[in-house]
Amino acid sequence: MEKNETIENKRFGEERALYDAQNVTIKNCLFVGKESGESALKEANNIIVKDCYFDLKYPFWHDDKVTILSSTMTPNCRAALWYSKNIDIENSNVFGIKALRECENISLNRCNIYSVEFGWKSNNIKGNTLIINGDYAFLMGKNIQLENIRYEGKYSFQYIEDLEIKNSIFDTKDAFWHSKNVIVSDSYIKGEYLGWYSENLTLINCVIEGTQPLCYCKNLQLVNCELKNCDLAFEYSDLHASLKGHIKSIKNPISGKIDVENIDELILKDSKFPLKCEINIKNNNYNLIK
Repeated sequence: MEKNETIENKRFGEERALYDAQNVTIKNCLFVGKESGESALKEANNIIVKDCYFDLKYPFWHDDKVTILSSTMTPNCRAALWYSKNIDIENSNVFGIKALRECENISLNRCNIYSVEFGWKSNNIKGNTLIINGDYAFLMGKNIQLENIRYEGKYSFQYIEDLEIKNSIFDTKDAFWHSKNVIVSDSYIKGEYLGWYSENLTLINCVIEGTQPLCYCKNLQLVNCELKNCDLAFEYSDLHASLKGHIKSIKNPISGKIDVENIDELILKDSKFPLKCEINIKNNNYNLIK
């Protein structure tokens, strides 16, 4: 293909339709058809995709320098971006399963993402104003910054490293398991079994809701957080926590310090390890179980 070429108002359905595209702008094109061709833009470099519609599998593999604007990848567009780098996606719909895997240097802005297993093993991701729906998001990712996110789906952010989240809402389960170096601020997190086996997880000005949160943690930090409808929190965790509001129960934290306003039950019983955590409770009407 010639350099700086613009391809506009075309339909592509065949296998590797624009393979090895270089320095190309693709506008208002359809990647559909009974041919069911895969890998339309494999091995592409320095391309701009705008107002396009993708209904076929594996369009962006082994690509570099890709900008995707105001485009849609349907549920049929599975595994859309793999082994690619330097990708900017804006104002787009990303609906296929396993949409982003083993990629690096990704920018996501104002996107709707409905994708199971999204973002696996991907590095250096920045996301702002995203709706994400799908289980196992960002598994084993590294160096990720997210802001203004609405996420719904189970098993999110597992085995992740170096993650920062701001001003977001999560309805999830088993989030942040085995995570390392995560900071979440000014966010609402609803879900069961939050953050088990995490290391260096910090939650600042967050509201957390759900049973048995934050167990088996190392160097857990909670700053000015509220735990709503939470019970059996912090079992076998090392933590420093300043908690406001009411919590149902805390069970067998190992070490550190907890300052809490109101609690129904403090359970210090049947621990397999010595309990050396300092616990300060403002109200005196709680049940101590030893």
